[in-house]
Amino acid sequence: MQRSDDFLASGCRYFLLVAEAGSVRAAARQVNTAASAISRQVALLEASLGIALFERAGRTLRLSPAGEELRRALTSSALLHEQALDRLNALRGLKSGKVRIATVESVSAALLPRILEDFATRYPGLELAVTVAGSDAVTELVRDNTADVGFTFNPTSFDGLGIAHTQDLPLGAIVHPQHALARLARVSLKDCLAHPVAWPARGLSLRSLLDPVARRQKLAVKPAVECNSLRVMASLAVRGLCVAFQTPIGIEQELSDRRLRFIPLSDRSMPPDRMMLVHRPGLEGHAAATAFLEHARGRLEKLFAVPKNRTGRGK
Repeated sequence: MQRSDDFLASGCRYFLLVAEAGSVRAAARQVNTAASAISRQVALLEASLGIALFERAGRTLRLSPAGEELRRALTSSALLHEQALDRLNALRGLKSGKVRIATVESVSAALLPRILEDFATRYPGLELAVTVAGSDAVTELVRDNTADVGFTFNPTSFDGLGIAHTQDLPLGAIVHPQHALARLARVSLKDCLAHPVAWPARGLSLRSLLDPVARRQKLAVKPAVECNSLRVMASLAVRGLCVAFQTPIGIEQELSDRRLRFIPLSDRSMPPDRMMLVHRPGLEGHAAATAFLEHARGRLEKLFAVPKNRTGRGK
């Protein structure tokens, strides 16, 4: 079958849409195109390549091994295209381009919007794409080039990552201002567990800090709520329903409004929560992402200039 560059480009574009959306109908809704047209283009692409790109189970589509290979190739090609455009943009003053940012939930609440506001003002022509995920998911998104830059806590692996900034933050209990613990300057994990607590679910980096301390002290952890969202746990604490745990990142507004009280944990074995700004290798070829990385690093160094010189124990 004769292949046309225009045909392949169109087929590949629809293939990526379906791969990302998970179904033809979902892809069609995203681009306001008839599902039959998208299905036909994907079928023609498969016929042209002579191999199935999807494994079909009813209306559900899953990438076949060939589909996974094509998706990686097209993603890599798109990345090279973006880098080439970025180099041209750099020559004419960085007026367009795209930065893909992955972040954990707590950073997305106030810290990242503050950084983005400054950056967008300086570079109004750049497109910013933000994905919120768990700590390990953020590093994976950066590692596989789905994101250029990531804000994460306590990565379990640094393989394939560049580290632009590291910030140790005190871990504390957060409570309603009228809570029995609110009058204390410091509090132990044992003190907190004497009250109803919200405990981070497995998969949150915070859990990996709290669990070892509880085990060493032989503390029985029987949470009122176990949750994978820091925002939900903070909301429960605002309502006076429980004691929750985190750093001041993500609850800036609640602390400012005095709807929450942050009390540093006093346990000697409690490590600080380590926030990291990471990036994918080879970022120097991506002018827009490099500009954002430098901006974010500068903002973090400025924002945490004073706390960085203190210990992680809230003294």
